[in-house]
Amino acid sequence: MSIEQEVEILRKIPLFANIDSAKLKLMCFASQRLTFTAGQSLCDQGDAGESAFIIIEGDADIVVQNNGPLVVAQVGKNDIIGEIAILCDVPRTASVVATSELTALEITKDLFFRMVTDFPEMGVEIMRVLAHRLEHTTALLMAAREGAK
Repeated sequence: MSIEQEVEILRKIPLFANIDSAKLKLMCFASQRLTFTAGQSLCDQGDAGESAFIIIEGDADIVVQNNGPLVVAQVGKNDIIGEIAILCDVPRTASVVATSELTALEITKDLFFRMVTDFPEMGVEIMRVLAHRLEHTTALLMAAREGAK
């Protein structure tokens, strides 16, 4: 896949929709394209977060260890994952395990922060993504609490 094709894929992701094509090309050039097989981990809970991933193709489970593995979400094409660890400088909060062949762009912490600094609208979109995830997690927690009564 060419850099131009990767730029077109990124342009479809709300996080990158308003970013200049030249900057997206730079990001594609500076990021690493990785392929994972079904069952392979992109990252593991507790590891240091040195990068985020943008899924180009494929699907994965978000898994937390809580008396055994627990799938808490599924992600797929155009999703960004791993940003919490690099934004908060904390260990990975979950593992990400490919459920199909998966292709992703790995964006280093330094590149990620340069992009957010150069394009503040990326920061706003990241806040939206994280707020949606928090709302979803809160709803699941409330449902679990109601079910436990």
